[in-house]
Amino acid sequence: MEKEVIYNADLHFEHQQWWSELAFWEDELRSFNIRLSELVTRWTDKEVLAQLEHYQNEFILHNGIIDKLKEAIEVHETRIAGQSQQGQDALDTVLVKRHLEFRNKMETQREIYADLKKEFFRFLTKYM
Repeated sequence: MEKEVIYNADLHFEHQQWWSELAFWEDELRSFNIRLSELVTRWTDKEVLAQLEHYQNEFILHNGIIDKLKEAIEVHETRIAGQSQQGQDALDTVLVKRHLEFRNKMETQREIYADLKKEFFRFLTKYM
């Protein structure tokens, strides 16, 4: 049975893709918060204000998750850089396993974020 070799450059490429995606989410969340600010000035209804607070909390939570994901990418990139300096181009199995687990986290987070956006856009359609 032949083992698949996974190269640092491949992992680094995927990290860059994830980093760009996370930066995009951060940018979107900033614009969503601007929308929330606009709505706060338009509505005094307690139910609407409660929903605005809900979204504000969701956005804060999601920003925290983005920060944690970025930190994990940085840790992994540091490990890759260390191996590259030592002339090792393929990662050990433990780090590859962690990378694959992280990939699953990103996929899960993508789904959660997409659902949040859909819900928020429905809310905006109703109250903008």
